[in-house]
Amino acid sequence: MPDNTEADYCRLQSSDVATRFLDAGSIEVVGNFVPRTPPQHVLFDFDGTLSLIREGWTVIMVDMMVEYLLQTDPPEPREELRRQCSESVMELTGKQTIYQMIHLANEISSRGSTPLDPLQYKAEYHRRLMEKIEARRAGLRNGTIQPEELLVPGSRELLTALQQRGAEIYLASGTDEVYVREEVALLQLDHFFGRHVHGAVDDYKSFSKAQVIHRILTENSVDGSTLLGFGDGYVEIQNVLEVGGIAVAVASDESHRSGKPDPWKRERLLGAGANVIVPDYACGMRLLDWLWNS
Repeated sequence: MPDNTEADYCRLQSSDVATRFLDAGSIEVVGNFVPRTPPQHVLFDFDGTLSLIREGWTVIMVDMMVEYLLQTDPPEPREELRRQCSESVMELTGKQTIYQMIHLANEISSRGSTPLDPLQYKAEYHRRLMEKIEARRAGLRNGTIQPEELLVPGSRELLTALQQRGAEIYLASGTDEVYVREEVALLQLDHFFGRHVHGAVDDYKSFSKAQVIHRILTENSVDGSTLLGFGDGYVEIQNVLEVGGIAVAVASDESHRSGKPDPWKRERLLGAGANVIVPDYACGMRLLDWLWNS
């Protein structure tokens, strides 16, 4: 069983590594990668990889951190705190939310103040985030917002095609599992995953994406070469690569759904060792054909 402490970001390849595009489309293949084994098990991250319900979460988290740090003494310039908090939030993106809250508590402590328990910061962050996204969630519930409006383009078609190919599909998210299950249902994706929906819990050391991957391989008596992973965070990319699977980085433009890769995500996920980079799933059928038939 793997250690459930999520590792920090580790650059595995240079950002200037050679890449090529399939059929002049949006599928960017890194280095000399060529798929050799048709996948049997497919693991997805959720926020930013499939769901756009929480788009804008980083602004809310940074604002909250700055607010708490402004209460420490001596006072620091707001803009400098915002810069520091933005860097730390983005550096930890991909880990469970609690890790960002632990970082906040450590920063407050380093300034000579007594922090709250990180779980209290996490609860306050969730309260603020839910205020921000409740209109989206309510719109999905009452039908005024269609699920496709809050999905990474091509998500449903990709999941349908994977299901038709007989792949077992799993979801593992750093967001709390209770929220993930609600939002999977709101986006009408629950039938793709069934019982295979996993997310963070308050006892954060009892969950990790690496643990989910270990369980997939163990319970199905297969090795990592049968695993395909999609994610917009470095954690799932590194975890999939560690077992010998194929890692597809989803450099999604969450704000505009432009069909172009987010430059920061692309550079970061390329460094994490991704085999393939896509901005969304507009070319999803071509990607699956290539993965299954190369």
